[in-house]
Amino acid sequence: MREAVLYDKLPDSMVKCHTCQWRCRINPGKYGVCGMYQNQEGTLFNINYAMVSSAAADPVEKKPLFHFCPGTLCFSLGTLGCNFHCKHCQNWEISTADGSALKNTCRELSPEAAIKLAKEANCQGIAWTYNEPTIWFEYTLDSARLAKQNQLYTVYVTNGYATPEALDTIGPYLDAWRVDIKGYSDEFYKSLSGIPHWREILEVTKRAKDKWNMHVEVVTNIVPTMNDDEEQLKGLANWIYRQLGELTPWHVTRFYPHHRLTHLPPTPLSSIEKAVDIGHKAGLKFVYAGNVPGHESESTRCYACGEIIVRRVGYQIEITGLTDSRCGYCGADLNFRSMASEDFPEGGGA
Repeated sequence: MREAVLYDKLPDSMVKCHTCQWRCRINPGKYGVCGMYQNQEGTLFNINYAMVSSAAADPVEKKPLFHFCPGTLCFSLGTLGCNFHCKHCQNWEISTADGSALKNTCRELSPEAAIKLAKEANCQGIAWTYNEPTIWFEYTLDSARLAKQNQLYTVYVTNGYATPEALDTIGPYLDAWRVDIKGYSDEFYKSLSGIPHWREILEVTKRAKDKWNMHVEVVTNIVPTMNDDEEQLKGLANWIYRQLGELTPWHVTRFYPHHRLTHLPPTPLSSIEKAVDIGHKAGLKFVYAGNVPGHESESTRCYACGEIIVRRVGYQIEITGLTDSRCGYCGADLNFRSMASEDFPEGGGA
C-alpha cells in the first residue's frame, strides 16, 4: 500500500483522484471506480502497490509491439482491477477482481525484485500489462525509474485513460505507449466499456508522442456489429494518420467471443482485411492484422521498395533488412526503435 501521488484533499475528508480520467471524488472509506484507490480518513492510498497477479517473460511482439526493440524479451507484470469494464475483456478474471482478492490471488513483488527477475530472465525491458497499468500507478512509476537506472526499456500497455498529469509524471521514464483505441464513437465506448469521455484518450496518446517522444503503437480489436463499420474505422485511421503520423503502426485484431460478448461470432476475416485496407487508404504505411496466424500482413514490408524487413510467424521473427530505423535495401524511414542509447537517452525523452 502507498499513498497516491496524484490527488487533492477536499473538505469533510473527501479526496479527488487525478490518476485516471474518471477523476473520482471519493468519500472516506470508499474506493474509486478501479477499486484499487481507497480514501482512508482523508488520505488516498493505492492498495495494490507491488501486488502482482501475473508475471512472464514475453516476446515484445506479444504486446503487440512490432516496431519497438524487435526480437527482445520483455518482463511483463499485471495486478488486479481495472478502470474500464469492457464486455469483451480477455483478462476479466483479474480485471474484474476487487481489493478483497489481493491477498489470496497476488504475491508481493517490490520494484527492486521485479528488476532483478527481469534481468535473470534475460529480458531487455519491462512492461505493465494484462490489466490497466495506471491502477497501480505508484508501483509502475517506482519501477520505471529503477528500470531506467538498470538500462531496461519500459512499456505501458494501456487503455489510454491516464490523465495528462499521470502521463507527465511517468513520462521521463517511459519508452513505449502501446495503446488500445477501441473505437471512434461515443456510443461504442459507452456500450463496450462504460466510458463517457473517450476523446481524452486521443489527447493523451498524442501527448505521449509529441511531448515525451514515446514510441506509440495503436491496437483496435474489431468487434462484429459494434466497431466494424466504415465510419468508425475511417475516423480512427484518419486520426492516427493526421495526429500520430503515417509511420505509426496500427494493429487491427480479430475478436473472439469472451466474457460478456459470447453471443457474438468471431470477427470474419473479411472485416479484418477491410480494416487493413481502410488503414492503407488513409495513408498509414504499417497496418497489421492481429489474431490471424499466417496472414500476409504479419510481416513488415518496406512501403518504398516492397522488400520484407521483418518476417514474422506468430511470435517468431527474422530481421532481414533493418538498419537502425531504416530499410536496409532503400534507406526509407520505417519508424523502428531499438535499444541504442541515442533512442533511449532518459526514458522516452522530452
